[in-house]
Amino acid sequence: MRRILLILLSSTVTLAQSQTPAPDFNKARDEAIQILQDLIRIDTSNPPGNEGKAAAYLKAILDKEGIPCEILAIEPARGNLVARIRGNGKARPILLMAHLDVVGVEREKWTMDPFAATIKDGYLYGRGVFDDKSNVVAALQVMLMLHRSKVPLDRDIIFLAEAGEEGTTSVGIDFMVKQHWDKIDAEFAINEGGWVLQENGKTRYVAVATTEKVPYRTQLIARGSSGHGSMPRIDNPIVHLAAAIARLGEYQPPMRLNETTRTFFRRLASISPPNEAILYTNVEDQAVGKVVEETFRKTNVMLNSTLRTSISPNIFNGGFRSNVIPGSAEATLDIRVLPDEDMGEFYATLKRVINDPAVEIVPPAPETVRPASSPSRLDSVLFQSIEKAQATVFPGVVTLPVMFTAATDSAQLRAKGVQAYGLGSVLSEEDRARMHGNDERLSVQGIGKFVELMYRSVAGVAVAK
Repeated sequence: MRRILLILLSSTVTLAQSQTPAPDFNKARDEAIQILQDLIRIDTSNPPGNEGKAAAYLKAILDKEGIPCEILAIEPARGNLVARIRGNGKARPILLMAHLDVVGVEREKWTMDPFAATIKDGYLYGRGVFDDKSNVVAALQVMLMLHRSKVPLDRDIIFLAEAGEEGTTSVGIDFMVKQHWDKIDAEFAINEGGWVLQENGKTRYVAVATTEKVPYRTQLIARGSSGHGSMPRIDNPIVHLAAAIARLGEYQPPMRLNETTRTFFRRLASISPPNEAILYTNVEDQAVGKVVEETFRKTNVMLNSTLRTSISPNIFNGGFRSNVIPGSAEATLDIRVLPDEDMGEFYATLKRVINDPAVEIVPPAPETVRPASSPSRLDSVLFQSIEKAQATVFPGVVTLPVMFTAATDSAQLRAKGVQAYGLGSVLSEEDRARMHGNDERLSVQGIGKFVELMYRSVAGVAVAK
């Protein structure tokens, strides 16, 4: 009797699956590319943002499809779009999110109009195509596909296209978490932060962000006596500040791995040639670890940053005339800390490294810092669904959990207990280097594969069993 019941149940599931039309991923790609081109042509450079225009464009698409949605804003021009497809409630919702704003451009350094959304040689060019409008459109496309298929869902699917990720989170994710949490509360979230690395036309791995570093924008201020430039002074603040920065440039905080980064290096070693694999497998070896670290520092800045809290002096301001010694000088440090960093001890260490009472260290205001939290789990049903989807879309490659060295709005979600994961499109190292840079681009075919990856990942945890 048990065997007969199992056969009947299996037949029922097979019948249910056969009645759900298989998605046409080529058609989905073409539709996504058209929407993405339209979205890139809406300039949402932050500042000022003007994300409300992009939100209104997306809302018109959702309204036409009959998907309930609304725009919420703390500032009229900076809207956040929220949409929801209802499930049967057997499981908590999954949130698909991405930000609408983009960083500014140096137009004279682009070879084409950054807001024309030009397709050339198989690539779509435009500001935000990588960061983060391809994620916006992939999430939207998944919503459209699931809604049109009328497939029953075990959980609600929420779509959030938020404002202000590029430095003004008060109008975006902070506003949504503090004032509209009930509209985005979810068990899982898929956001930016991951990528699919392609080398020489072949996919090497699928990177899924399960945690990220926390940015601490820190000021160094040196003070001295102003005076005439013809009479040099030993308390010249520019001299003191330059020396402090030089010391920090030589200093590296200690290496420390967590579950995500330890798994990352282990899996990366399994797909790497022997001369690279030996580095990845010996990161924590006390005998050769320092040699490995120094190799990363010289040859792979991303891996070096993955190992530790990082410090990068990026802005230096001092003086106003060539013949005047200024009374002060300032520098801005871009510090990206590991999620479990003890910031009191860290700043005490910086003070010891600088070793100059003329230089003051000014941490950021606490309310401006993204929250730190534990990495999202590697054994969750969503991570397992992503791995299964990856095996279908990119057969023969491995899923690598990564600690994103930049920052995303997933930080605020993880702090609320949401298991958040970062996905991204297919790209080469050259494409990744163009993020926030000139001639930002992504492969049209790669965007199509990204849509399929996200669809299969979401369907694996949301479609009714």
